[in-house]
Amino acid sequence: MAVAEVNFVGGELATRIIVGIGLIATAVAAVWYGDFAFTAFVAAAVLLMSAEWSVMHRIPRGIRLASLIVLAATGTVAASQSALDALLLLAGSAGGLGLFVRSFDRPRASWVAGGLLYCGSPMIALIWLRSLATEGVALTITVFAIVWATDIGAYFAGRAIGGPKLAPAISPNKTWAGVLGGLVAATSIGAISATFGFGPAIGGGRGSVAAIIVASGVAALLAVIAIGGDLFESWLKRRAGVKDSGTLLPGHGGVMDRIDGLVPVAVVAAVLVAVTGMAR
Repeated sequence: MAVAEVNFVGGELATRIIVGIGLIATAVAAVWYGDFAFTAFVAAAVLLMSAEWSVMHRIPRGIRLASLIVLAATGTVAASQSALDALLLLAGSAGGLGLFVRSFDRPRASWVAGGLLYCGSPMIALIWLRSLATEGVALTITVFAIVWATDIGAYFAGRAIGGPKLAPAISPNKTWAGVLGGLVAATSIGAISATFGFGPAIGGGRGSVAAIIVASGVAALLAVIAIGGDLFESWLKRRAGVKDSGTLLPGHGGVMDRIDGLVPVAVVAAVLVAVTGMAR
């Protein structure tokens, strides 16, 4: 979740923190080891997310299985061949499976195709980012850290300050104070990464004032996108009539609840890197 929910009690908060620390440690270890460890970590999260998406939208079991096979194949292609090949496979499969479902269940066809793109696109983006020879580790950890900082800053600012709601019709517990807290935390991560030379050399070189300004601006942009991803998932849950996407992660809900902000951030970050040549 990228924007704070302000109604947690102490026991739930402790559980949330413990599970969150474990997830962060696992993610950092996977990024550090890379190769199969990272691909397996990302693929596992995506397959679980796809299962939650399918249950939420009441997609038939046979189509759920087909979606999982497509995503597994996409991850394999992304890791062993190229991101472009994986994107072509994902897009073609989403279109084909969507058309097939449309022939007998028109209302769910778009949710089947959309679910594949929603789950598969960030997987391709993250595998590609981590594969970059010089900057892969730093870029991937920075992307994760920005999303985590947005989440943590929003959560605690929302709890401490409260105030006007961000989008009460979609997610009644999220506040504008949480948005501000998330932006401040994410911007701080961007500034710190540039100050100490982590991540790509942008905006005038590592450690320069220009680099710090640019990195802070990019981090703020990604924080806003993470918040948008959180709101989108909240809308999906409200539409489906569920509180959480799942129950796998105590204190967090499901996998979608945990990485809803990362989904669009990973894609946008990969596009920014590819277009601007941030990585050497």
